[in-house]
Amino acid sequence: MPTEYFQTRERAILGSRYDALYAHAGPVRRGVTVNAARLAPQSAAAALAAAGIKAEPSPFSPLSFYLREDGARPGAHPYHHAGVYYVQEPSASAPAGLLRVRPGDYVLDLCAAPGGKSSQLAAALGGEGLLVANEYDAARAAVLRGNLERMGFANTVVLNEATGRIAAALACVFDKVLVDAPCSGEGMFRKEPQAERQHSPALVAQCAALGRAILDDAAACVKPGGLLCYSTCTFASEENEMQISAFLDRHAEFSLVDLGALPFGSPGEPGRCAHSAHPLEKTRRIYPCHGGEGHFIALLQKREGAQTGFAQQSGVRAPAVCEAFLRASFPSLCGRACLVQGPRVSLLPAAALPAGLKKLRVLRAGVEAGEVVKGRFEPAHALFMAFGAQCENKEELTLGDARTAAWLHGEELAAAQAASGFAAVLCDGFPLGFGKCSGGRLKNRYPKGLRTLR
Repeated sequence: MPTEYFQTRERAILGSRYDALYAHAGPVRRGVTVNAARLAPQSAAAALAAAGIKAEPSPFSPLSFYLREDGARPGAHPYHHAGVYYVQEPSASAPAGLLRVRPGDYVLDLCAAPGGKSSQLAAALGGEGLLVANEYDAARAAVLRGNLERMGFANTVVLNEATGRIAAALACVFDKVLVDAPCSGEGMFRKEPQAERQHSPALVAQCAALGRAILDDAAACVKPGGLLCYSTCTFASEENEMQISAFLDRHAEFSLVDLGALPFGSPGEPGRCAHSAHPLEKTRRIYPCHGGEGHFIALLQKREGAQTGFAQQSGVRAPAVCEAFLRASFPSLCGRACLVQGPRVSLLPAAALPAGLKKLRVLRAGVEAGEVVKGRFEPAHALFMAFGAQCENKEELTLGDARTAAWLHGEELAAAQAASGFAAVLCDGFPLGFGKCSGGRLKNRYPKGLRTLR
């Protein structure tokens, strides 16, 4: 049962609507969100079924699916290892889709860990433009980086920064900005019992204050004419309608975008914010009765105005030993601008990088290619997760091949196609890292921390 404070508050606001809105449509629904960079949306359902993943479409996104088996382990499936999908509660997929990201956009996810929404945003870019994904907490930022590498995105930058520093360094850079704000988590009571145990009026007030500061920083990053999406997984008025109304009072350059007819949720509730002058019904609420957990979404647009470009950060040529490796194994990547940090080499995104990034704590810029060790080049796992299908030397596996499970356990394989040297390992064409082939044996380089247990 929700906390007494929560129930009393919501019943006072909703009256007779409380029981209907908070009626759970069955148990907690687990789900997956398909990576559109790996699977075309129109073929996603068929591909999941063919892979033995029993799922059905959710109303929250064309890429989001409910899992139909309570005992399913989607995180252990080879397709999860290959970044074909992200395990995500279905209603959490809604905000990223409403931001209307298009190829070529510059996009900022300001509170990005663990990476589900960032993955949707990066996939929507279609390999063009740039996603900057930030997480303030260092441990969570490492998880964010790992998830984006698994999903294979090359045009991303991962930051571990305070939002105020990002606002100062990257003002008016982004076409689209997402703020999935740290919140009191009332929508997660069923899914995460700890959220209910920690809940209190003081937590709601603390999260509302934090969200206010982050929203102000986000506003500074949006280009004139650009879009800002704010979302939470809570029901508290202070973090939702009241937050947006106060933001619009402070920022006359922004206005609410009408989300129109959607296949999920219900309009925002102006009654939660007395005397507001803003059309808060244009926001969106997701209650348990809608088949998800709990979310609030607002889409805002910055007024058109003069746009200025940004100073660009330039890369350097790859070290000769790295370029030689790329020429032999990934010829399409030769000549890419690189970032060289000591022995480590990263392939920078094709899109221009704002020079302001140099002032920030960057965990990843583009794709880590590998490192120069004693005059030789040792490739990185991330390189093969992003570009494995383009590798000249491959070992092709399938879901039905017993070697696929053996590979994910960390075992050495008998090579059927791979020649001597470093080789990409693919499952049904999707990347599973790489190995080094010698004497017909493929030695496993799949990272130990990612391997499955027997």
